[in-house]
Amino acid sequence: MITNYQELPIREEMKKAIAEMGFTEMTEIQQKAIPELLAGKEVIAKAPTGTGKTCAFGVPMVQRIQPEKGYVQGVILCPTRELCLQITEELQKLGKYIPGFSIVAVYGGQSMQPQINALKKNPQIVVATPGRLMDHMRRRNVAIDRTEMIVLDEADEMLDMGFREDIETILVKIPEEHQTLLFSATLSPEILDITKRFQKNPEFIKIVRKELTVPNIEQYYFDVKEKTKLDALCRIIDVYDPKLAMVFCNTKKRVDDLVEMLQGRGYFAEGLHGDLKQAQRDKVMQKFRNGTIEILVATDVAARGIDVDDIDVVFNYDVPQDEEYYVHRIGRTGRAGKAGKAFTFCVGKEIYKLRDIMRYTKTKIQQQKLPTLSDVEEMKTNIYLEKIKGIIEEGHLTKYIHLVDRLMEEDYTSIDIAAALLKDHLSDVNADDIDALDDINLGGTELYGGEGEKMVRLFINAGKKSKIRAKDIVGAIANEAGIPGKTLGEIAIFDEYTFVDVPNEFVRDILHGMKHAKIKGKRVHIEIAKKEKTYGKKRKK
Repeated sequence: MITNYQELPIREEMKKAIAEMGFTEMTEIQQKAIPELLAGKEVIAKAPTGTGKTCAFGVPMVQRIQPEKGYVQGVILCPTRELCLQITEELQKLGKYIPGFSIVAVYGGQSMQPQINALKKNPQIVVATPGRLMDHMRRRNVAIDRTEMIVLDEADEMLDMGFREDIETILVKIPEEHQTLLFSATLSPEILDITKRFQKNPEFIKIVRKELTVPNIEQYYFDVKEKTKLDALCRIIDVYDPKLAMVFCNTKKRVDDLVEMLQGRGYFAEGLHGDLKQAQRDKVMQKFRNGTIEILVATDVAARGIDVDDIDVVFNYDVPQDEEYYVHRIGRTGRAGKAGKAFTFCVGKEIYKLRDIMRYTKTKIQQQKLPTLSDVEEMKTNIYLEKIKGIIEEGHLTKYIHLVDRLMEEDYTSIDIAAALLKDHLSDVNADDIDALDDINLGGTELYGGEGEKMVRLFINAGKKSKIRAKDIVGAIANEAGIPGKTLGEIAIFDEYTFVDVPNEFVRDILHGMKHAKIKGKRVHIEIAKKEKTYGKKRKK
């Protein structure tokens, strides 16, 4: 059985794309399904979410399409908008280097016109929810009468949502000579009936999810921006000072870039990914085991088979693409009965992926504030003082005592000398510096906007009795803080005070800009609201 993507009989362009995605070894569903589908067979697969289904059907479909043909050659049906977009993104990556490759997602909840415009460009693959595809078919925006491959992904979910009639109508429109692929977490009588009616001698594949075991590991996530990830990682490493740490990235390029940046900052770090020869891998692992390097940066696939018991901390520098990868990652720490920590960096809408992981693992991943510069200063100071104590206890200080005596002859006290030496050593840490990560350390009431944007509720000590209106607040924030009024969320005005929801990224600027601001001639105070309580009826913007 083929287990490595590079051994598959597929386009070199796709092999290149897969390598860039950081994939080398295939999951069980991919190993079983891809060769059958490449051979032209039909498949019905019982496989839970998180087993790598998308690539299992995506690789054969992308392999089969011919960009020079100006019609839809592949159709993928799935139950939700989110899954549509996820599948489309994954297949776009697979077809990245194929000239003329085109894929379009169509789903409900979005205006028809952008989708119509996209369909007019004759994509080879359409990813769709059944209802919206039917809408386009009725309006003759898309034709599937020459489609060669169709996938029903999460078929059980689609049937539960009442899409059976639409699915059957679509399947009838597909030419007789085609490949039908059905993926489902369960095989109900309804699904088996569809299989009997619309598939020809399908290969049955069953994947059993392994029982999840999450050991004694403290799990946390940090809400960060992409540009602050490196600073956040370094700060956490400085505070927790792990003996051995693993950092997971989703791609090989990401691994190489991060290793270079960590080494540039003085950390003992090395990378591990599929491009390394076995001799190089062995050398890196030997360094990691004997403590020559403290930080191992790796892709998921490259980390398979690593057996090191003393890893203190695991970092998900990138949120894993697959829920099961998360379990494998954090399982590198907390071994042999020891406690471990797992930290995940979450950027923007990745919070939704993290929630999927929580549901999958049936565990709670707690949000945590990033350590402040003061925390780093305190930790480094404590580490250095412990080092000094050790040196004193070891003795052999005669040479250096003579140097202290020389300085004391010039009327400096021993305390002055010791303090000066400590200042000289610890001067690289200054908690008074402007904290570049302050904007992601803000507390207060956490909210989420309609598009998944992180929002923070601010409190203003003025309300209706000061004759303040929503437009006054919008204008003041726009003028004093330079923040576009359209970015603000709900504004709730009460008699004595006002709440306003603002995107997390603007909180710091607003607090600073409004420090001495006036609204309607009244000097106001603005701060992050305390935990939300139930107040009276709100006046909305």
